[in-house]
Amino acid sequence: MTSSTTAVPKLRFLSAWFCPYAHRASIALEHHAGRVEYQWVEVCGWEQRSDENNTTGTGNEWWYHWKADELKRCNPSALVPTLVPLDNEGNPDESKSVFESLIAIDYIDAIAKAPHESLRLVPTNPYLAAKCRYWADKVNRECCSPYYGVLVRTDENERRANFYKLLGGLKAFSEEIEKNGSGSTFLGCGRLSNVDVALIPWAWRFYILEHYRGQDYSIPYEDPGLHAYKSWCDHVFSLKSVKITLPDKDRYLEHIGKYADASARSKVANAVRRGAAAHELDDDKDTY
Repeated sequence: MTSSTTAVPKLRFLSAWFCPYAHRASIALEHHAGRVEYQWVEVCGWEQRSDENNTTGTGNEWWYHWKADELKRCNPSALVPTLVPLDNEGNPDESKSVFESLIAIDYIDAIAKAPHESLRLVPTNPYLAAKCRYWADKVNRECCSPYYGVLVRTDENERRANFYKLLGGLKAFSEEIEKNGSGSTFLGCGRLSNVDVALIPWAWRFYILEHYRGQDYSIPYEDPGLHAYKSWCDHVFSLKSVKITLPDKDRYLEHIGKYADASARSKVANAVRRGAAAHELDDDKDTY
């Protein structure tokens, strides 16, 4: 109990270990450990099927992305993360499910009611809150979505275009955190925000690009334009609330191979395969 009258909020966290979008919610939940409790429920997986209609364009077997019935009930898009509040008896209220990763961060932060401003992921100051929400969305579009463009698109020019967009997004982020103070986090002074949480899962996964696409797709940390970003990486990956959430690199490397060889069929992969950005997936067009 946080006090004699207030119970700690409890959630059923519908997730998938491999998903960077769900990873955002994991970090927010661990950041607020003790202020929010949660049950992790793995609700997604993969099974290999023959590609009779050459869905992937490779002629190889493709990987079907299955979803648990609970996820499909609680989220009309059947995507993770999905958060389902639990009542005092531990019963889920599926009518109040929360989804979309950036919204999930905000929701977790709001119900946690951190006692100190420095612990809040979304500032209480209206201007700073608006700024952080703008940058979380910008990071999502410019640093995270292009990751899938590099992996899923088969045309080399399209892969390079996505990689250059990713680097441009990282440099813009790097420049902004230099303005905001120490450079260790977006808001400075080591304070974690929703902007940091939005980027961390992909920053951890960028090693994938060099592995599957070659040295030309390595993040150039020595570039002066990424100096603050490199310092940011060093700081955020040292945080306990982040370290506890990081997937094993070898395990993830094996998982993401199905995206790199175009055999994955998921909503994100299908959106990118048809030429859309990952954040532009369409429930009608990008079925799984």
